[in-house]
Amino acid sequence: MKFMNKIVAAVLAGVMAVSGFNGKAYAMPVDTIDEYWGKPVIVYGGGLSDVDLENTYNLFNVGNRDNVNEMRVYGQDLDRYLNFVGGDTSSLISSVMVKKTSSNGVQVNILTPQNITKITQQQYANAAITAGVYNCEIEVASITRVTGESALTGVYKAFEANGETLDLERTAVAQEELETTNQIALENEGNGGFDSTTLDAAMAEIKKELAEAKKENGSVDDQTIINIVTNVINNYNLGSILSQENVNRIISLMSKYVDTSAIDSKEVLEQLKKLSKSLHIDVDAIVRDAQESGLWADIVRFFTNLWNSVVNR
Repeated sequence: MKFMNKIVAAVLAGVMAVSGFNGKAYAMPVDTIDEYWGKPVIVYGGGLSDVDLENTYNLFNVGNRDNVNEMRVYGQDLDRYLNFVGGDTSSLISSVMVKKTSSNGVQVNILTPQNITKITQQQYANAAITAGVYNCEIEVASITRVTGESALTGVYKAFEANGETLDLERTAVAQEELETTNQIALENEGNGGFDSTTLDAAMAEIKKELAEAKKENGSVDDQTIINIVTNVINNYNLGSILSQENVNRIISLMSKYVDTSAIDSKEVLEQLKKLSKSLHIDVDAIVRDAQESGLWADIVRFFTNLWNSVVNR
């Protein structure tokens, strides 16, 4: 039985890693005032009709609409934060709710994963930290299928609406980071041994090591960037999986990253540490929760029957 328990735990850990599980799969009720901003902020996509707006509002599970501030994101916001010249308001469908917290890092929950077709929770969090977002809960939702690439625009707008000034050079690099990591993940989808959570953890580690190198040496040259990216990729067992083109794109992105104020920010470093910690799945906690809920016996029984059906063929 101990052997079977280990097998089940390993399988569960793999499932959690691939799925990007973070313990939340639904919208948390919003029934209290945000002590930091006064109220949480919902930023709707500017392309939503009145009916769409109402349906989107329901996705966020807000019990009392007076307990949130609401605004919309427009094409000019894409121009401002993402450097998308001529951004189209009508294409903006995804929406976000942002709640400021005290010290929990950046936590992202995609409420409608079936409709956010490209970007993962961890990719949002990593890019948001680069942009200067800190200590907040972000919920992302869309009533229809969208890529989700512009959702962070709403997060940035929510921060600035509450007096938090963002560096627009960093928001532009953050968007490139989002697109780069997502594209690399898509190119390696189905590639044995690859999962996007490992890549996300590697990206956070790369940024941490670059910050430490800058602090120690006063600057970061091209060779240092190459060495750090290569070493981290290898340490995360991605060296034999990612193509050289993939690695070169990460190096190019990090060359831009080190030229932003993010590299010197103690706050960014702290947020990256918290993100890295959240990306390491606690298998024992998963097993413990299943045992306490009474589901563990059923899970083990299922895998035992599956195992027996294979070996007895």
